[in-house]
Amino acid sequence: MSATEVATTGLSKEPSAPSVPGGPGVAGTETVTQAESPGLVDYGREYVGKVRGGDMGALPAILGLLVLCVAFAILRSRFVSAINFANLFTQGAAVTVIAMGLVFVLLLGEIDLSAGFASGVCAAVMAMLTAEHGQPWWVSILAALGTGVAIGLVLGFLVAKVGIPSFVVTLAAFLAFQGTVLLIIGNGGNISIRDETIVAIANKNLPTYGGWILFAVVVVGFGASQLLRSLGRRREGLQADPIAVIAVRTGALAVIAGLAVYALNLQRSRTAIVSLKGVPIVVPIVLVLVVVGTYVLTRTSYGRHIYAVGGNAEAARRAGINVVGIRISCFVICSSMAAVGGVIAASRATSVDPNAGGSNTLLYAVGAAVIGGTSLFGGKGRIVDAVLGGAVVAVIDNGMGLMGYSSGVKFIVTGCVLAVAAGVDALSRKRAASTGRI
Repeated sequence: MSATEVATTGLSKEPSAPSVPGGPGVAGTETVTQAESPGLVDYGREYVGKVRGGDMGALPAILGLLVLCVAFAILRSRFVSAINFANLFTQGAAVTVIAMGLVFVLLLGEIDLSAGFASGVCAAVMAMLTAEHGQPWWVSILAALGTGVAIGLVLGFLVAKVGIPSFVVTLAAFLAFQGTVLLIIGNGGNISIRDETIVAIANKNLPTYGGWILFAVVVVGFGASQLLRSLGRRREGLQADPIAVIAVRTGALAVIAGLAVYALNLQRSRTAIVSLKGVPIVVPIVLVLVVVGTYVLTRTSYGRHIYAVGGNAEAARRAGINVVGIRISCFVICSSMAAVGGVIAASRATSVDPNAGGSNTLLYAVGAAVIGGTSLFGGKGRIVDAVLGGAVVAVIDNGMGLMGYSSGVKFIVTGCVLAVAAGVDALSRKRAASTGRI
């Protein structure tokens, strides 16, 4: 987007038509006085045209997720069992949350290689305060989040104000944070977490009726937000999504969410002594983060400024946007989300060890964001991309584990999927450029 376009729009209008219905973009310069909403068939044709033009959005991730689920369900019947279905949510939650934070940095065309070990540092701070200093759970979690904010401020300042490339800064932080975790916990040490509230985050479930309440809130909230947005655009004389499309989206969400809640409410325990059923508590936590993050990126001027800076930083600066402030804030959000991911990971393991946030955490988190559809070139991506990509990564890891493959094979397959996703992104950008869509 050119400087003229940014200045003309003032970045004050809603995002333009997305790559996948409902996604973000940056408004164009045309003023529509009275636009008729397309019919369902016309809408479908328009979407197909976007895909052919290279604007694929999250479509590859969705298709890949469906193919993987069908393949693993056929090869291993245990994959579709109730207990394994619940495990998928708890296994992928921490990586997905960290990936959500990385989306903000990737939208700027930057990278944060330290997000994994940053989550480990924050988890270590929480565990130390809880287990060794007897602090209540809320003080420990707030301290972990505060640590994440501080890390983001330092990284953002070095990148945005000092001008050091994000790759170099975060690579240095990657090494430094790994050492910090070792200093807090001790080489070969381990801090057990016994606080019931913290442990419950990733290990306990909602009551069965709580799952259905969550289902109703999600479906009604999604349908209402889509309808209100459509009506608002119609009042302003802008083209809006047809009511039929909104109904199809809401209906599809209701079917998928209803089946998921039903499956999660089944008894998963193999003994009559312990009852194990219900939606994992971590699920509503992730949903809240998705809703808040999506609202920030698509319904606020701050979100539109992020897309503008990622699309063309110089044009955004000339339009009066505080580019330095936007960059610093995105690193703060990234590290804060890493802190949340670290808390979830520590809750699931009920402990923190020197490898917290290491191993494949960062690789999976970056992979989740990119596989879901967030561009490595900046200016394109959504919070839901991290969720879709996180689901793909979790399914690969879980399914191949059930089939008995080693970690080496899992890494190879995940790496190949990431390479394909990056290739699709690069090719789609070239296609979109050749057709004049970007």
